Amino acid sequence: MANEEDDPIIQEIDVFLARSLLEKLYLFQYPIRPASMTYDDVTHLSAKIKPKQQKVELEMAIDTLNPNYCRSKGEQIALNVDGTCTDETSTYSSKLMDKQTFCSSQAASNVSRYAAAVYKKGELHLTPLHGILQLRPSFTYLDKADAKHREREAANEGGDSSQDEAEDDVKQITVRFSRPETEQARQRRVQSYEFLQKRQAEEHWVHLHYYGLKDSRSEHERQYLFSQGHGLAENTELIKSPSEYLMMLMPPSVEEENDKPMAPSNVLSMAQLRTLPLADQIKILMKNVKVMPFANLMSLLGSGTDSTAVLRCIQQVAMLVQGNWVVKSDVLYPKDTSSPHSGVPAEVLCRGRDFVMWKFTQDRWVVRKEVAAVTKLCPEDVKDFLEHMSVARINKGWEFMLPYDEDFVKKHPDIVQRQHMLWMGIQAKLEKVYNLLKEHLTPKKQEAQSAHPLLVSGEQRVNMAKAKVKQNYGQLEKEFQKQKAEMKSNDTSAKMDVSNIRIKEEPVSDEEPMDTSAYEGMNNGIVNGLHAEEDSTDSLNGHLPGGCVDRVAQELKAFVSSTFKKQFVLTLSELKRLFNLHLASLPPGHTLFSGISDKMLQDMVLDTGCKQILVPFPPQTAASPDELKVYALWEAGDTYDQHRQVLLEIFSKNYRVRRNVIQNQLSQECGEDLNKQEVDRVLKDCCVSYGGMWYLKGTVQS
Repeated sequence: MANEEDDPIIQEIDVFLARSLLEKLYLFQYPIRPASMTYDDVTHLSAKIKPKQQKVELEMAIDTLNPNYCRSKGEQIALNVDGTCTDETSTYSSKLMDKQTFCSSQAASNVSRYAAAVYKKGELHLTPLHGILQLRPSFTYLDKADAKHREREAANEGGDSSQDEAEDDVKQITVRFSRPETEQARQRRVQSYEFLQKRQAEEHWVHLHYYGLKDSRSEHERQYLFSQGHGLAENTELIKSPSEYLMMLMPPSVEEENDKPMAPSNVLSMAQLRTLPLADQIKILMKNVKVMPFANLMSLLGSGTDSTAVLRCIQQVAMLVQGNWVVKSDVLYPKDTSSPHSGVPAEVLCRGRDFVMWKFTQDRWVVRKEVAAVTKLCPEDVKDFLEHMSVARINKGWEFMLPYDEDFVKKHPDIVQRQHMLWMGIQAKLEKVYNLLKEHLTPKKQEAQSAHPLLVSGEQRVNMAKAKVKQNYGQLEKEFQKQKAEMKSNDTSAKMDVSNIRIKEEPVSDEEPMDTSAYEGMNNGIVNGLHAEEDSTDSLNGHLPGGCVDRVAQELKAFVSSTFKKQFVLTLSELKRLFNLHLASLPPGHTLFSGISDKMLQDMVLDTGCKQILVPFPPQTAASPDELKVYALWEAGDTYDQHRQVLLEIFSKNYRVRRNVIQNQLSQECGEDLNKQEVDRVLKDCCVSYGGMWYLKGTVQS
């Protein structure tokens, strides 16, 4: 009260809010000039504005007669910018820098707190500002001068060449076709600096007319700074209680929000997380961590959380792998999404990631090339799958990132059994989708999953081998002495009967039997299709009894026909591998155990209606000769024969092709517009996708 008595009210002023120039009034801040020179004395030559960007350019005349003006410098600048000639495009037509351009920048992003005030006859009239712009000199004329200088230098360097013989240089132009843009790529492009600059440049300038301070138009516009009506109905914003007015001046919520640090929109604090339902908490944690032991999950959820409820919720969003919980693929890749690397739909990504998870249920180690060969996904997607749940080890592969959780397996056998049944169902689906072979289904011989993996050092291996040698040394020595005695007795007493000796005949033809050495482990003791212990000479090195020739041809033709109806396109290397797998599944003594040569196999391929596709491989390819021979089924007897033939003709001219080229060629040749499902069917039969390009099966070299 004492302060109020010392500072009495001298005068009360009515405040009015003017609306006539609302969203039209700008405040321009000019550079500082000498006090003797006012802006009324400056001649404004032109003005233009970009309303959306709130950007203004003003062109003002420079007083060249002022004693402070350096005329020689002005002439030099004009000469550098325009050169010696003057035309309509010249910046300074008077050959003297007689004008200057000012460009604006926003001084404040939020101008709602600012207003222009006019005091008249005891009344204060306020008009809110729409923008505050600072005008600064623009030096674009220097850029023009630099461009002129570079042109002159280029002309001087090229002056020695004869103009009579001058010809335009022939330049090679590389034409590239852009990929179909995904939604995520489009959002990144729209938010990029280059795109924003381009949009700003596309907005057209709106030319303005400048009116001086004493102009009648200026006087007329200045009247709009006063409130047109003094009625209470028009100024209801000012009729507020003291508390409401104080809240309008200083809103506490805005201040508090401004004081909070900025955080990513997808990050929750632990306090915020625990306010959510238990199922949502577990889903968010697993989606971010991806792999977690059950004990760690319980510690993050806080004390007092029911473990039974957690187990019920975790099985909805995660799968059990080696006693640890790994987030489900459909949680990371929801429906109607796609890969950011290759654009593959979420369904295909989920299948590929499920295959990786299933492999880790069989073994602690996974080989990246094997995953890529089975799933046919791009390397970036496969790497993402592996990084979610494993760690790369040099020269070994990818190891599951967490140790086997034996405690959880012992405490919850019912959960383990239920998860095992779920994995059996997933395995059955994967077998149908990927046509998994026995080598993919059989786990490697390592320690059982219920125990920790045994690690043996190199020194321990050497010691174990030495102990084993010492143990067997005595027995080996006895056997050697016995064999030595038998050999001596045979040399002195036995007589050899030359007539009983049978000489093994070599093939008459020059062709060599097909190499099956790489698959000897699959044949269970079968050497070149024959058991070593069998004393049969009916079928050796391709020489068959007369009645067996037709049966061998029929069996071989049946194999080739059924294989190509499933695969459609095969290299000779892949066909030989499948043939050896087929041999391994046959019983001993089968007619195909007769040493089928490469030439016999290739002749049978051509006899079954297949054709060799002469794919133009790149010169630097590291493929083997068998991988360079590509065969395809020309007629399968279905409605897609013509489409596949057009596709194969394309790959006889190109090693790799983009999808849009294939689709256009199919539409032209087949005389109809194919839908996406039909094109996908043809591509799936014959091709694989790698790095955005399409290759014939077996021809891509990663």
